[in-house]
Amino acid sequence: MTISQHKQLVTDFFAALNEARVADLGDYLAADVVDHNKVIHGEPDEPGAAFAAIATQLAALAPYRARIDELIAEGDRVVARITQSGVSSGAHPRMPVPTGRSFENEAIFVFTVAGGRISEIRGVSDRLGLFLQLGWDWPTVD
Repeated sequence: MTISQHKQLVTDFFAALNEARVADLGDYLAADVVDHNKVIHGEPDEPGAAFAAIATQLAALAPYRARIDELIAEGDRVVARITQSGVSSGAHPRMPVPTGRSFENEAIFVFTVAGGRISEIRGVSDRLGLFLQLGWDWPTVD
């Protein structure tokens, strides 16, 4: 794949998230994708666990939206700086009862592409801002 194709893959992945097309995630993510972007302490870190984590996030924060503000690619890596938004509208392991509050924050994701799919995800976002805006308690380590 070319760098342009890598960028298009990431753009299409975010389009699927914006449209809550969970069933289509396999078109963009490798079956054994590793997601290092932990929002909830104790999330599984095994290959493929990202599918369930993404589905949970989309259901709990609907309507979730990600606007790509910047996309940079080199080799097998694509970096996306995004503004994401949503509403605490569904059950989430951090907040079983939705608050109905909305959020907007920035995030940066680094995607590794292999074999035409995203094989690894690393992310950094304003989690404190997310939790404060949604009215969630800050997670504690058990």
